Amino acid sequence: MFFIVGLVIVFGCVFGGYSVHGDLGILWQPIEFVIILGAGMGAFIIANPKPVLVGSGKAIGTLLKGPKYKKDQYTELLGVLFSVFKLAKSKGDLALESHVENPAESALFGNFPSFQNDHHAVEFLCDYLRLLTLGASNPHEVEAVMDEELEIHHHEQAQVSGAIATFADATPALGIVAAVLGVIVTMSSITEPPEILGGLIAAALVGHMQGYAPQVSVEFARKSLSSHVRPTFAEVEEMIQNLPSVG
Repeated sequence: MFFIVGLVIVFGCVFGGYSVHGDLGILWQPIEFVIILGAGMGAFIIANPKPVLVGSGKAIGTLLKGPKYKKDQYTELLGVLFSVFKLAKSKGDLALESHVENPAESALFGNFPSFQNDHHAVEFLCDYLRLLTLGASNPHEVEAVMDEELEIHHHEQAQVSGAIATFADATPALGIVAAVLGVIVTMSSITEPPEILGGLIAAALVGHMQGYAPQVSVEFARKSLSSHVRPTFAEVEEMIQNLPSVG
């Protein structure tokens, strides 16, 4: 829900604000999108193993639907633990064996359908209850093994978020690549009529709309000029500093 609200705010402010002084049609540059997103997605697939790619797809679903676990699920889990501990306390750890070996058919777990349908939660709990039924009685040793497994799980989950963050970090750089390609096309069409040239320049500039500072965008434009008309970096810097402030 909040993800959708955030998207509406971002796009509403960006495009709404731009529409006040600019033509929204200029922002529609499908070739730029193909270059930036296509190159980004290709690099993302190359750089990450299959589990990370699958996990990233599932993460998008989580963003849209919100967290899987809510108050009801946590309340039910507390009920599961209470029932398990009560049974073990009254009849001994071996009374848990039938429930642990076949949790899908367990009458105990059947009282908690959300938990029973959560494969990872059931597997985690049953694995360690099985250790109890096998005679593992040292709580510190069991805790150490549980911590290790949880650490591995957290590491695997962090790989997904890290891969997505890297993709987001790389996108502005790919935008610059698209911009440079656009500048090359623009320079090759320098003899075209103004309306065609303007469209090509607009396509090149969209690549700069990826978060780079204005000075960087201007520097790309300066480098595209012929050497006999190209001002020096210092001259451009001095000109920028002397520009009057706007609004």
